[in-house]
Amino acid sequence: MTPAELSSLVKSTATTVMNDRQLDVTVLPEAVTVERPRNPEHGDYATNLALQVAKKAGVNPREFAGWLADALGADAAIDSCEVAGPGFINIRLAAAAQGEMVTKILAAGKAFGASELYAGTAINLEFVSANPTGPIHLGGTRWAAMGDSLGRVLEAAGAKVTREYYFNDHGGQIDRFARSLVASAKGEPTPEDGYGGEYIAEIGQAVVAKRPDALEGSAEDVQETFRALGVDMMFERIKASLHEFGVDFDVYFHENSLYESGAVDRALDALKDNGYLYESEGAWWLKSSEFGDSKDRVVIKSDGDAAYIAGDIAYVADKIDRGHDLCIYMLGADHHGYIARLKAAAQALGYNPDQVEVLIGQMVNLLRNGQAVRMSKRAGTVITLEDLVEAIGVDAARYSLVRSSADSSLDIDLELWASQSSDNPVYYVQYGHARLCSIARKAAELGVGAQDADLSLLTHDREGDLIRTLGEFPAVVEAAATLREPHRVARYAEELAGVFHRFYDACQILPKAGAEAEPIHGARLALAAASRQVLSNALTMVGVSAPERM
Repeated sequence: MTPAELSSLVKSTATTVMNDRQLDVTVLPEAVTVERPRNPEHGDYATNLALQVAKKAGVNPREFAGWLADALGADAAIDSCEVAGPGFINIRLAAAAQGEMVTKILAAGKAFGASELYAGTAINLEFVSANPTGPIHLGGTRWAAMGDSLGRVLEAAGAKVTREYYFNDHGGQIDRFARSLVASAKGEPTPEDGYGGEYIAEIGQAVVAKRPDALEGSAEDVQETFRALGVDMMFERIKASLHEFGVDFDVYFHENSLYESGAVDRALDALKDNGYLYESEGAWWLKSSEFGDSKDRVVIKSDGDAAYIAGDIAYVADKIDRGHDLCIYMLGADHHGYIARLKAAAQALGYNPDQVEVLIGQMVNLLRNGQAVRMSKRAGTVITLEDLVEAIGVDAARYSLVRSSADSSLDIDLELWASQSSDNPVYYVQYGHARLCSIARKAAELGVGAQDADLSLLTHDREGDLIRTLGEFPAVVEAAATLREPHRVARYAEELAGVFHRFYDACQILPKAGAEAEPIHGARLALAAASRQVLSNALTMVGVSAPERM
């Protein structure tokens, strides 16, 4: 029995009790909360339903709890129910009902944890979107890991997710990048406002190798050659780095296409027509303050050039017009103002502002021997995705970035995450999975199977704790999807690994050498197989491998 099934049982039983006693059933909540008590001596699960509804129904909470406990205790899935305190109900499941969880997991396989929560919902998930002027820095790397994991979680919750990279190929930063490449190719110092690092020299040389005449012609022609070829080369490097990091996108959207296609002009014309774009002091302003923004925003500057928000306005319209029900933007710590700005743009264009959601990620710091690592080997002034992967590997890099809430700053201790010890969270979880795989191999060698296992034999406290932890996975995934917090899955994986290791230490899963297999061994082997499946599912959702050997 899953927690969700127990919740339904408690509600249906409460409905029957209230009808029998002619109480108002409309006071019952839509979903009944059942939780695992902190003290396992209090039972497998507990509910405070009586405290929630009794007074509304005109009865004493403890008396109502007694009626409900008696009715629940009569169900074959319930071993016992006890009333505690002012009206809490502590519930113990029957061993057979508890063992059903193992059967459900093995039957569902990779689909265990999935739901239809967002079925029929098309979500555009934009993340990373780093400027094509240099390698991806740590902030972008965090979004690469978090964004990809969030996409996996939302897909597990039934959504159709489009992973999108917004390619910023329009604006002044591209001109500065091109000037930096030209200067490097000529052997000149980096422009004052330009970009430095080994990658600039490498790309500058690559442009000349591809176009030996790249430095010939007018300054404008040279600039354009290095801009066109250099941006493409830089972006190919970015895509290759992300792919090696396990992150690929469905759509690479070019900012410049919004201007070339006339999408920006059409969006601004629509805002002029509906009165939400007005002229003042020689510039054109969006009335974003009418939709919750702190102030109106300049869209067309007094010199006639478009401000950055002009592209944002056209882009949000494009996303929604492509059929996305929800557009999630994952942006860096310096983009907090975009939350109100993007919602205002959508609403001014006539869309539902709730179709726009902005997540803000905080900074990441690398530590080595307790000291901050500040300089990159290749990028000069920033630490890059490649630097992190080189130091601790892809799995550890992804896991270290996913396991904490994105809205909190993060310190990554390189020694810890590179270590092969239980102090390293990703090693601890992966070792749990590898140990489970080892058990399966050993069982095959011994000829011990879990087919038709009597799961009602799983009555040991550690067995029950493991089964109940496994049963929480669907709720964890649903919460991660609803709250946009994939770190919940990573933290759950650590909890599950810990509960499994304690079960392993307390319960003999396979018969000892020379001994005959007994029914309990088959039951425990089935429980181990279910644990392996759920741990694998959790690791997959955070984009980390589930090794069979370590």
